[in-house]
Amino acid sequence: MKTPLVKLLATAVLVFAATGPLRAAGFILKEISPQSAACAACHKKESAVIYEQWGGSKHYRANIGCFECHTANEKDPDAYEHYGQFISTIVTPKDCGRCHEKEVQEFTSSHHAKAGRILGSLDNTLAEVVEGNRGFKTAAYPDGVSSAAVNGCWQCHGSEVKVLKSGRLDPATWPNTGIGRINPDGSEGSCSACHSRHAFSAAQARSPDNCGKCHMGPDHPQIEIYNESKHGIAFRANVDKMNLNNAKWIVGEDYSAAPTCATCHMSATKDQGVTHDVGLRISWNNRPEISVRPEIADAKLGLPGKDIPWEKRRANMQNVCVNCHNVNYVQAFYQQYDSLIDLYHGKYAEPGLALYKAVKPLLPGPQFSNKVDFTWYEIWHHEGRRARHGASMMGPDITHWHGTYEVAKHFYSKYIPELREVAEKNKDSSDPAKKEGAAKLQKLIDDTLNSDNHKWFLGKMDAAEKTRREQQVKEFQQRYSK
Repeated sequence: MKTPLVKLLATAVLVFAATGPLRAAGFILKEISPQSAACAACHKKESAVIYEQWGGSKHYRANIGCFECHTANEKDPDAYEHYGQFISTIVTPKDCGRCHEKEVQEFTSSHHAKAGRILGSLDNTLAEVVEGNRGFKTAAYPDGVSSAAVNGCWQCHGSEVKVLKSGRLDPATWPNTGIGRINPDGSEGSCSACHSRHAFSAAQARSPDNCGKCHMGPDHPQIEIYNESKHGIAFRANVDKMNLNNAKWIVGEDYSAAPTCATCHMSATKDQGVTHDVGLRISWNNRPEISVRPEIADAKLGLPGKDIPWEKRRANMQNVCVNCHNVNYVQAFYQQYDSLIDLYHGKYAEPGLALYKAVKPLLPGPQFSNKVDFTWYEIWHHEGRRARHGASMMGPDITHWHGTYEVAKHFYSKYIPELREVAEKNKDSSDPAKKEGAAKLQKLIDDTLNSDNHKWFLGKMDAAEKTRREQQVKEFQQRYSK
């Protein structure tokens, strides 16, 4: 039996055609459909929590039920017959877009929706090969897949959901609400990554902890940074004043006690509407070894953001900031942030990346089979990101002690010694290419350490700088020796 898009949806489409602007806002049905009523009657007994969550949602008040979201065409790859109706387990952005067209269009233009493309990347190689094996075997993966990837990477970035012949979903790829999930209908993304089913609570989506499920840990500790920052402290102290359930929720009008992640990156201001493209207020992409402007990253993914310059995005974010801070404060903050990016680039990232490229031809075995592979990876991927993200969100301890301090410590105490060891080991190699490579590497090490940023390490600090440092030490001792 093939389920058509029921008459009630057809009627709604006619309403949409007559009132185009309402499409972005969804629609309200006069009464709950017979199909959804039947679903609700059963789920009330069999899935009481789901029924309760739905009952507290705006969907319930609009008479949007199980069937309107889960309905499927018989020919859909993940469709299966369920009590006389064809449905699919996964509600994809394409499904949500039937009502939430604007939101889905913005989301699918964002980096969030493309997060599943990490599959096959260096990070995934770590989870699949270095950390894992092919021990998890399923119908879709008869040769096995790494449990480290399934339970780790894929749960935030999203899995490529595999559909079995029965229409059910392969357990290696489902359950999964990763924000860049690759869905059976060809769409990318998962709305439920942020709008947890089945309540789809606005207050929950606006809460910092909602973002903290994925934006945490050694390589992107945004939730830890936020909690340390004055913003996070203000939020926890004033959560009862945040008006999180308000439909409009415009900063400066509906609340002013503190910002959340959503406030800064997505939510409305007096001059901007809500956006589901979280990159439109970011002026640095701090993911790579060397930070890039976001339009460059968007261009690599073929996203429309490639045409939106970072200056415009920064202006968008500053438009949020000035609801609580004056212009001079905001501009000075960005000067501090940019200066940290410049420091990290010039002192560590650029020379560090050049050194890594020079040492790679001299390393035996595949990547991550040598100490220096891990050392450089953690310097930029963990410590360098922490420094940059910490500065971007005003988290001083993470910027310094968990960021630049760790970068410096490992650059000088691990990375340079390991590079020297490789150069020394290959300097008399019988392989002319390796011998030449070792000489080039050693010269690059020497040039790097003799540069203004690093010559202190060789005891070559400028005399004037040395005198100034000694004077500061004396002044410090005089202040605190009493």
